[in-house]
Amino acid sequence: MRDPLAKKVVTIEPSGIRKFFDLVSDRKDAISLGVGEPDFDTPWHIREEGIYSLEKGRTFYTSNAGLKELKSEIAKYMERRFSLQYDDKEEIMVTVGGSEAIDLAFRAMLDPGDEVLLPMPSYVSYLPCITLADGVPVVVELKEKNAFKLTKEDILEKITDRTKILVLPFPNNPTGSIMTKEDLKEIVDVVLEKDLFVISDEIYAELTYQGQHVSIASFPEMKERTVVINGFSKSYAMTGWRLGFACAPSNILKQMLKIHQFAIMCAPTTSQYAAVEALRNGDDDVNHMQEAYDHRRKFLVHELRRIGFEVFEPFGAFYVFPSIKAFGMTSDEFAMKLLEQEKVAVVPGTAFGACGEGFLRISYAYSIDSLKIALERIERFVKGIKNT
Repeated sequence: MRDPLAKKVVTIEPSGIRKFFDLVSDRKDAISLGVGEPDFDTPWHIREEGIYSLEKGRTFYTSNAGLKELKSEIAKYMERRFSLQYDDKEEIMVTVGGSEAIDLAFRAMLDPGDEVLLPMPSYVSYLPCITLADGVPVVVELKEKNAFKLTKEDILEKITDRTKILVLPFPNNPTGSIMTKEDLKEIVDVVLEKDLFVISDEIYAELTYQGQHVSIASFPEMKERTVVINGFSKSYAMTGWRLGFACAPSNILKQMLKIHQFAIMCAPTTSQYAAVEALRNGDDDVNHMQEAYDHRRKFLVHELRRIGFEVFEPFGAFYVFPSIKAFGMTSDEFAMKLLEQEKVAVVPGTAFGACGEGFLRISYAYSIDSLKIALERIERFVKGIKNT
């Protein structure tokens, strides 16, 4: 019998995040700081709109690209928050989470053998999606000494005549690093000089703690060569609603929409009506959650440093990426022993690429009370290491 499986799929490793998610799900007394999911409920007025849409019988397909009202609100949002103007008929589409938009962008833009510069550590989906689109991922290591920012030198060291796309994953998961306007300027110079395209994943754009997020698409000449990915999961606490969006030049978006049309049809109708309400009346909710995350961020960084970790201070998303190099264990060993001995789940840095070795990702999308209990256990675990 012939092998029924595709080799490029078989060679892809399962998500390292899900591994620890599954492990902790079997331990009811464990505290998980591993999942990148807001602990806030979706704000009630957004849920109400979703419920109302069901009560009104709005259970039909929408257009492939999404509800007209939602695309209009996305266009207003992008201009209001990031000074970007998009045509809601030709340059915006609604997707099943930001993850689908990432996959669509790679599949629409890559021919076999095209290279993609992929800064790592970064979100686990980029590399498999590049591989599945027959592209060639070229890892660009983000360095702690550079605050895990991407630099011009990093790009020039890896670029070849086959390089087509640069992934820009900021604010970054897992490091929490951000790119300021000044940081982005030197990246823009290289992109224009080398005629690259950019996929900018800005799902954490509302969760920044050192000034407002700046999109690389807002620079002159960059909008026409950038696909901006965003969504509702993180900023509006709507993970389970599975709703994202892409803003892109019409020639790219048209091809993304074609794939979406055949593979998905449209994003969930109920979620789209809820998202209209989120964009129209949810700014206060976003600000409230952002302030709570900032409080937790400061608390977690302070306490981890007190316990003895070296911690780069993150200014985006809701993750801390502490170094464990001083403790004489690999990231996987540290995470497994912490779970087994103290029932605290964190994610080893290697889940986000080999260059994440020596680090852990700890999420602060959890209550202060949960963080305090987890930190007590982590401190006890670290003291046990030091005493052996």
